Amino acid sequence: TLVAADCAVMVLDLANGVETQTEKLFNVCRLRRIPVITFINKMDRPGKQTLEVLEDIETKLGIQPVPVNWPLGTGFDFRGVIPLDTREACIFETRDNSHRIAARVQPLAELNEDSLPAGIVAQAREEVELITEAGTEWDQARFLRGEITPVFFGSALTNYGVEQFLRGFLHYCPQPRDRQSESGPILATRSEFSGFVFKIQANLDPRHRDRIAFVRVCSGLFRRDMEVFHPRSGRRIRLKRAHRLFGQERETMDEAFPGDIIGLVNPGEFLLGDTICEGTPVVYEPLPQFSPEFFAMLVCPDTNRRKQFERGLSQLLEEGAIQVFQTANSSVRQTVLAAVGELQFDVVRFRLQSEYDTETEVRWLNYKVARWVVAKPGCQSELQLLSSSRQVIDQYEQPAVLFQSEWEALHCQKQNPDWEFLTMRFRTTPAN
Repeated sequence: TLVAADCAVMVLDLANGVETQTEKLFNVCRLRRIPVITFINKMDRPGKQTLEVLEDIETKLGIQPVPVNWPLGTGFDFRGVIPLDTREACIFETRDNSHRIAARVQPLAELNEDSLPAGIVAQAREEVELITEAGTEWDQARFLRGEITPVFFGSALTNYGVEQFLRGFLHYCPQPRDRQSESGPILATRSEFSGFVFKIQANLDPRHRDRIAFVRVCSGLFRRDMEVFHPRSGRRIRLKRAHRLFGQERETMDEAFPGDIIGLVNPGEFLLGDTICEGTPVVYEPLPQFSPEFFAMLVCPDTNRRKQFERGLSQLLEEGAIQVFQTANSSVRQTVLAAVGELQFDVVRFRLQSEYDTETEVRWLNYKVARWVVAKPGCQSELQLLSSSRQVIDQYEQPAVLFQSEWEALHCQKQNPDWEFLTMRFRTTPAN
């Protein structure tokens, strides 16, 4: 989904700071040149020091945090936020245990410590002075290049600081950006319509069992019932049924502009990464695919549901909900499912049960690392692998190797200097 965004929101937990999964998602933003706005959440819970989290962002992600506001207290003493441009503290109060927030605004210099937890006003004044003197000045160009990120503080559970963050998001978020195609950049101001499929999901409405292709409009004007060119198949397609979707709600969409997302009812024409366009043919860059870390075999114990299991799994693979590898150099191919996170297996099992009435079992495999392998130009040596590793091919017939540890992968890479070991590749969709 990130590949369709012009700007991303990075939500960090005060207690955990930058986590492993955060780094992976941030690398997607860096790869796609997507600017990032940061919200540090759970300020009302015990956690790290505020300055420590900012240091975490800079050291782990290599991006400079620029606080827009600053917390008044942390943990159970969290009482509000202080915009650094005005230095007028917004002190929050919840009315009648509701989620409606009343904010009392008062200059930081005039805050009365008697009505607030001991020490938080003095600490806030000291930290605001420090951040103001040592901090980085805002530079929109650097933000768009992904060099700096505006940082907001708050608590989503209590709504403290959320309104300030949302207003900041509207202020900093850039207009629809130009997109890179195989032939060069495509301007968002281009008059001819173009867009790409970044997500596919079936059975959004169980009553209709339909299949929706989500398209990000990149240029021009989308009009319902318009005819577009589909470069992968070489055919022209009429877009009759277009929707705007929000949760379970959908409404007919008559037109859309660059930056908009449209849902096209898709009986099988589209695959992930497909481009649709009018006028001069355009093919946008393929979608990235990242190295998984969880590997398993998914089993259907009920042989009577085998057909539904295979149909459902095939559908989920088309959606990109999970990756699949098959053993290479073997008379009987074994199928290995893989995912970046363990939660993806839970989602797949839930959808197979709810949408295809099929119960499944997960049998975990002892692999932790996958690398796609590509021979370097002039390579004449065969790939030398450890006995514990397994050579496989992915769903796009690209060779890869599964390893039981990061050490094994690094060792194998050193033993094969004529081969590249890739942690990311681009999805390739077959031509019709």
